[in-house]
Amino acid sequence: MTRLFAALLLTAALIPAQAATLQPDKSALSFTFKQMGVPVDGTFKKFEAQLDFDPKKPEAGKIAFTVDLGSVSLGDPSFDHELAGTPWFDTKRNGKATFVSTGIKATGPNKYDVAGKLTIKGAVRDVVVPITLNGGVAAGSVPIKRLDFKIGDGEWADTSVVANDVTVKFKLAFSGI
Repeated sequence: MTRLFAALLLTAALIPAQAATLQPDKSALSFTFKQMGVPVDGTFKKFEAQLDFDPKKPEAGKIAFTVDLGSVSLGDPSFDHELAGTPWFDTKRNGKATFVSTGIKATGPNKYDVAGKLTIKGAVRDVVVPITLNGGVAAGSVPIKRLDFKIGDGEWADTSVVANDVTVKFKLAFSGI
């Protein structure tokens, strides 16, 4: 669940801000985790990005990303309702997750590492998101630890049932680049 959020944040970092507009219908934010050893995929359907990025000066770029945690889906309404509850995302008290960049570094042609602060359920962690920018599409993935963000508290903290590792994947399409 957390991976998806991180992926969205990372993708937003690679897109030039000048006249760039996120195209939500062509973008995706997803995550994968394992439950009892079986991979489970989910998505977030609502997210926003504010971008100030020039590929010629990536170190001067700034990115802010917000994910509506209530838009999470595992493809089953009963599971989605469970994820909104207190042990997981607690969307009544923590409806949004955010990422704010603290630095962007070019790592190769069309490749960047975006460092920043990821905040979920009040927990703030430093993350580095590798992103590839091709045309108007920023894509990548980032691993996170769900328990670092208090996702799956209480009885769900047992990582033998729901793994601690979550991979967030993103593909963000922008127009006007």
